[in-house]
Amino acid sequence: MNTSMDHKKTALAILLMGFISSTSAANINEDKDREKEGEDILVIRETAEQELKQQAGASIITAEDIKRTPPVNDLSDIIRKMPGVNLTGNSASGSRGNNRQIDIRGMGPENTLILIDGNPVRSRDSVRYSWRGERDTRGDTNWVPPEMVERIEVLRGPAAAHYGSGAAGGVVNIITKRPTNDWTGSLSLFTNQPESDKEGATKRANFSLSGPLSDDDSLTMRLYGNINKTDSDSWNINTVENGSQAAGREGVRNRDINSVFSWKMTPNQIIDFEAGYSRQGNIYAGDTQYSTSSATTSNLAQSGAETNRLYRQNYGITHNGIWDWGQSKLNFSYEKTNNTRLDEGMAGSGEGRITDAQNYSTSRLQNYRANGEVYIPFDFYADNMLTLGTEWTREELEDPASTSFTTSSDTHVGGVSTKGSERKSKNSASLGALYFEDNMDFAGGATKLIPGLRFDHHTQFGNNFSPSLNIQQDLGDKFKLKAGIARVFKAPNLYQSNPSYMMQTRGNGCPLSVPTGSCYLLGNQDLDAEVSVNKEVGIQFSDSGVNAGLTYFRNDYKNKIISGENVIGKTASGANVLQWQNGGKALIDGLEANVKIPVVEDLLTWNTNATYMFRSKQKSTGNPLSIIPKYTINTSLDWQVTDKLALNTNMTTYGRQKPRGTPESRTEAGGLSKTVVGGYSIVGIGANYTINKNLRISGGINNLFDRSIYRADDGASTYNEPGRAYYAGVTTSF
Repeated sequence: MNTSMDHKKTALAILLMGFISSTSAANINEDKDREKEGEDILVIRETAEQELKQQAGASIITAEDIKRTPPVNDLSDIIRKMPGVNLTGNSASGSRGNNRQIDIRGMGPENTLILIDGNPVRSRDSVRYSWRGERDTRGDTNWVPPEMVERIEVLRGPAAAHYGSGAAGGVVNIITKRPTNDWTGSLSLFTNQPESDKEGATKRANFSLSGPLSDDDSLTMRLYGNINKTDSDSWNINTVENGSQAAGREGVRNRDINSVFSWKMTPNQIIDFEAGYSRQGNIYAGDTQYSTSSATTSNLAQSGAETNRLYRQNYGITHNGIWDWGQSKLNFSYEKTNNTRLDEGMAGSGEGRITDAQNYSTSRLQNYRANGEVYIPFDFYADNMLTLGTEWTREELEDPASTSFTTSSDTHVGGVSTKGSERKSKNSASLGALYFEDNMDFAGGATKLIPGLRFDHHTQFGNNFSPSLNIQQDLGDKFKLKAGIARVFKAPNLYQSNPSYMMQTRGNGCPLSVPTGSCYLLGNQDLDAEVSVNKEVGIQFSDSGVNAGLTYFRNDYKNKIISGENVIGKTASGANVLQWQNGGKALIDGLEANVKIPVVEDLLTWNTNATYMFRSKQKSTGNPLSIIPKYTINTSLDWQVTDKLALNTNMTTYGRQKPRGTPESRTEAGGLSKTVVGGYSIVGIGANYTINKNLRISGGINNLFDRSIYRADDGASTYNEPGRAYYAGVTTSF
């Protein structure tokens, strides 16, 4: 529905509030109710951000989807089933293979931005960044229990440019359930039991409570708590099954508590207060940076010890407003992560290996964010919804362990002291942004243009412009053309930019460009931001409940930050000094397809999506950015047998996964393994039964045909695919 705006009010609003604003669904629903009651109100159009979620590179996972196929313990288990999404490590080296994270369109996990309720989650940035670009982290998709999720928005390619640094691959926005106007509560229990006693089992319990705190419903709240544990695989699972010393999947213990208080000051003015605390403990399975072992690591793996723990706190305050000229949103948020872990080696083949089973060190990461937007509807040649926004973020990292490396052979490296006490363990950076977007609606919605421009200023690395343009065009009644192009970027992280962050390799880990001597790697304050120009074009079809689409995407990636290849100096002992540097270019392109068919209306629905990668390679070496399948197909069949009983079957098929082919260090000069992971399929079945309005049970089998993969740390064989497992869940509510 469209409403003409007074042009004078629009101009004034642009001048006065062009630096602040989105509205919540609660506001919009309330406006619709008031409209029915005959009040004279402003009817809100869709913002550019909302419209971008209709682009070809966007997928929505609903709470109902999660009920049908519940993830074992981490939301990445279900996010990975979206088009263009896989789970990988941070690089193509295979290090930390089983610690896989969300990888969108082959750009690697570091280019996937994770949000919770629209706010970036940065806890994984508190984990040390290694020589090959690896972090010993499971990522940031395990902070919200599945039962507390309202929906998950997965934005790929140009649709993600709105979110700034770190979204070059895409964005995953986890939306939690809102406070309700009536008292409701739930208790959920879930377990996943593998058939093999060498694989880790999962147990999860969580509760929620939501309702009004005042008689007029002006003050409402929502509280949830969660306890879960996934055991680690047996320390010798791969040794027994595959003759390999590579570790199995590590386990995790979570404790989460989160609250939201929502104050409706007036029918059009709402303030939300949020506070949360989480503890995530990693249960060791024997993994090290390069999957070698020692007496220390073997003993830790056999004892099932926690080797690292993340303590995360988050606080936020958000104001949503509806005015006679448009809408506004103003948000302030704070996130603090303490990363406590056993000491690790930082030199030679021992880099990343636990060196002390008793001594813990803690890195502290603090993230501050302020964000404001205004949404202003107006008519000028088209129905417009203009977004004007500003964002400020600051990150502060203190990691004494990362600057603790010392050497007896050199007192200074590249002008930096090798004494840890003389090097700075703190680093910080701020990023300020101004941006605009416009959702332009022509010919009654037949043509939509979404132009955008974002300007970012980084305190260390200068300015960055990110223009974008997305298009939707009706092609008759059944077809739509959707296309987009955007320039996106990623600022260097606080490890890469800290000159006091030093690592050493004693020869074999040096790049091929340095034929002799050992190498030191230092942080670099003169890096450029990584940049990717992302493009996509797709056709979508819709008729009588049938929806289908085909999309081509291409990312031209440059300035990727890599460990040094160019010697910038020599130490007194003759060792080579290198820095993090901007490397060459990369190209990623492929096809995504999806189809949804109501085989029998309201009874039987078939869903399928597929991704096929044409290229994912660095142009200088031909190596992939990350090891992902050549193709991935996800298909499911949902059968609503009765009003109470629903059945589901699903299958994921992965194509071949090829390793790197070009050596990048002296260690690899003799040749790389050519081992590939062949194509395979995983089938699952499940059922949900609603006993009554207050009680629901579920159960099923994951990996029905027990198609297991055991890691060999050889070529592309870098991870374990768990075998057959049985799951069950129960939810009671009021």
